[in-house]
Amino acid sequence: MQKIREFLELRAFGVCSAIGERLGIASSRIRMWFIYISFLTLGSPVIIYMILAFWINIKNYILAGRRNPLRNL
Repeated sequence: MQKIREFLELRAFGVCSAIGERLGIASSRIRMWFIYISFLTLGSPVIIYMILAFWINIKNYILAGRRNPLRNL
């Protein structure tokens, strides 16, 4: 179980970690509340999670493109 948890924390999209860093809250608390809310609302936060993951991923690609010195040659 510990290996699965470590895999998900390191390789997941990082949405909970990004929200935790912005708000100053531990990412484990955010994950816990996300799971609780998902059960209560029958999974609708999963859609929000995927949208946020997509947004963070696109933002990282845009920032990486700006920092690439070879792109402007």
